[in-house]
Amino acid sequence: MSSAKTVQRLFRILSMLPWVIANPGCTVREVVKRFDYSSPRQLANDLDLVFVCGLPGYGPGELMVAYIDDDEVVVELADYFSRPIRLTPPEALQLIGAGRAVLSSGAAPDALASAVEKLERMLFADVEQMLTIDLSEPPLLNELRSAVERSGVISITYTALGTGETTVRDIEPWQLQSALGNWYLTAWCRRAGAERVFRLDRIQSVEDVEGEASVERRTESVAVGYTPNAGETIATLRLGEKARWVSQYYPVDVVSDDDRGVVVRLSAYDPKVAAKLLIRLGSHVELLDGDRVSVARQELREQILSRYPEAAKS
Repeated sequence: MSSAKTVQRLFRILSMLPWVIANPGCTVREVVKRFDYSSPRQLANDLDLVFVCGLPGYGPGELMVAYIDDDEVVVELADYFSRPIRLTPPEALQLIGAGRAVLSSGAAPDALASAVEKLERMLFADVEQMLTIDLSEPPLLNELRSAVERSGVISITYTALGTGETTVRDIEPWQLQSALGNWYLTAWCRRAGAERVFRLDRIQSVEDVEGEASVERRTESVAVGYTPNAGETIATLRLGEKARWVSQYYPVDVVSDDDRGVVVRLSAYDPKVAAKLLIRLGSHVELLDGDRVSVARQELREQILSRYPEAAKS
């Protein structure tokens, strides 16, 4: 399962569980429809996963109970959920920062504001000296937020992060969210004829376009990540200990992780991008698969050596 699909699955499970717990007696049909499961079997698979979640010891008191009884979805919390979670100060600060970011989007429920306030009061006993978390917002955020609320059509001038190409696109904005330290706009892109996610700091300008939206708006949250386009270069790498950071920084799917290193699949719009990374990592990475990247790496090596002939002789 790809990292994007894993994130989507986890997000749905974490959304589904509180609702089922708050609505005892809910049916399979209700849960499948509400959380957009493709089938009851897919729901059952998620419940099976929840069933093995718990703390070491893995006895009846440490594991959650989740199953389907006839047509009823049943979720019972483990014993440790009966005790309030004790957060460390760094954990509380992370939650406050994330909560404030979501609140600034203007689409957060009232319950989140209340929860953030409680966390702040817990962490900062002296309210008068409370830490102010000021998260800067992109200049176009308010304008785009208004466009999302109108459900209209806008034209944006956008510079792609990967290629540096600047294009003008007519889009139908659906959703704004803050993730991974940036703001993102999910929209239907008429130029691509598909759903796209745009990073706000790459949008140079926004203009209103006459006309109405032509595609039904997507309402569920979208996991922000990198989705390879057709024809992109895929390379399989084994990362050594000093190259593990690549799995956190670059758009990769982790295949395995063992004593020999982390095996990942890297997507790149140009094989030269992956080749430069391999040259940079040197002996700390092994190319397991990717002919185009292998050729590009060899060409790059030859170019480098041609500039330093003395090094080529040694």
